[in-house]
Amino acid sequence: MHELSVCQALIRQVQDIAREHRAVAVTSVKLQIGPLSGVEADLLRQAFPLASAGSVAEAAQLVIEKLPIRVRCQSCGAETAAEPNKLVCGACGDWQTRLLSGDEMLLASVELDK
Repeated sequence: MHELSVCQALIRQVQDIAREHRAVAVTSVKLQIGPLSGVEADLLRQAFPLASAGSVAEAAQLVIEKLPIRVRCQSCGAETAAEPNKLVCGACGDWQTRLLSGDEMLLASVELDK
């Protein structure tokens, strides 16, 4: 389960932020995850308590926001939504598209208790 190592790296980043702001605890961690990120949100939720145990984020709530897949068409220039297994232009149907979003995992916010 690579989500555990992803959570461990996330907790290190959250601890750095908490230390920088002299926080005594982290109350919430918000992530934005695209469906093409390679990270399973449910497995991440299961791994979070293990990774955060004994850390400043031990009691933190993990909030996961799912991001949409967006593509830009190389032919018509339109920016449209797409499906994970069908990255075609929603305007003209062309398959020559460039991925704009949907493959990211971003730390959106951290709520701290000072």
